[in-house]
Amino acid sequence: MDFGEKTSRLLLLAQSLAEKTQGFFEVKGPGPGDLAANEFVANLRSAAKQIFGGDFSEAKICGENKFSIDFYFEDEETAVELSFGLDKPLSEYERDIFKCLLAQDAGHPVRKLLLVSKPGGQKRLDAPGPRAIKDWVERKHNLEIEVWDLVTGESPET
Repeated sequence: MDFGEKTSRLLLLAQSLAEKTQGFFEVKGPGPGDLAANEFVANLRSAAKQIFGGDFSEAKICGENKFSIDFYFEDEETAVELSFGLDKPLSEYERDIFKCLLAQDAGHPVRKLLLVSKPGGQKRLDAPGPRAIKDWVERKHNLEIEVWDLVTGESPET
């Protein structure tokens, strides 16, 4: 998937912040893990707001409901969801996809979904079930989906 400039910058920012956040890659479990994830996301949103000179987070583009997209770049037709639990058997994979379909239905151009995960998300979602969902969504709804694992000690190439 070709990322636009804002999406690429956000991905690099997330990777850099993950590397600088002590214990980011450690498994913490429910409770402490949720608190750590919320703090990371708040820090990422704050840093992104400074870099972009505007707020592209918590986009309410999914119609008449309370769903929001973590980051949305309309000019790049790209939604970015921070999905740190994609490596787990139960994740928000389908929900994140469905939010993009709701946004499309509400008239917002969303053609790309980037799911940012901790290590293991990419591998788990390459299994037959998640792959079938991805292929169907791409074919039927023109929504390209990519999973990007944040990694220890490496900056991603975009």
